[in-house]
Amino acid sequence: MKNAIYLIPNYLTTEAQPDDISPIVQSSLKTISHFLVENVRTARRYISSLSLDIDISKLQFEVMDKKASRQVIASVMKNWQNNSIGIMSEAGLPGLADPGNVAISLAHEMGREVIPLPGASAIQTALICSGFDGQRFTFHGYAPIQDADCIRFLKDAENTLQKTGYTQIFMETPYRNMKLIDKAIKTLGKHTLFSVAADIFGESQLIKTLRIQDWEKEKVNLHKIPAVFSIGQYPS
Repeated sequence: MKNAIYLIPNYLTTEAQPDDISPIVQSSLKTISHFLVENVRTARRYISSLSLDIDISKLQFEVMDKKASRQVIASVMKNWQNNSIGIMSEAGLPGLADPGNVAISLAHEMGREVIPLPGASAIQTALICSGFDGQRFTFHGYAPIQDADCIRFLKDAENTLQKTGYTQIFMETPYRNMKLIDKAIKTLGKHTLFSVAADIFGESQLIKTLRIQDWEKEKVNLHKIPAVFSIGQYPS
């Protein structure tokens, strides 16, 4: 559809194959020549991997990362007002835990149609695999970097869970995963359920929900492996 904004899912893992991407995504990509992406190199590699007989050199890419201002993105979209635009994240679905929502909000302001395309989300997959409440939940984004702030965040998330029953979901930069798990073990109550979903759909996939007292006995190494964490409750 001309002038539409397409939300294009990307691979979740480096081991993913073209067959993991739905036919409607692949057919839509053949009609789009303008892209707002989190990382140009990743976007080019992704499109090339699908072997769609697309001349990558003729495509136009503009970076839409967390440093890009709303004004700059708006200017790009106005320049491309007669073209359909593909929005692409570094991994998974755009607009969810990435800057894609800026372009999507501008699309609504401009009266342009937003077309979602089917694909996997690490956050959604982690939630449905946790065993926790999937109707009431809060996604917090990335956990705070500073130790004191992170500990306070974990305590607040646990308190919110106990008061409301809302599943608490969050992420961490992969190279800090082990530090986060260590903080969770030392901070959360021993009976609190803590879920980890790492390398989703990858060869080293780990999806496990245990009480904190049981995580103390686990020997896992998730250093530099993308992961989503959550604390929650099982149905009574």
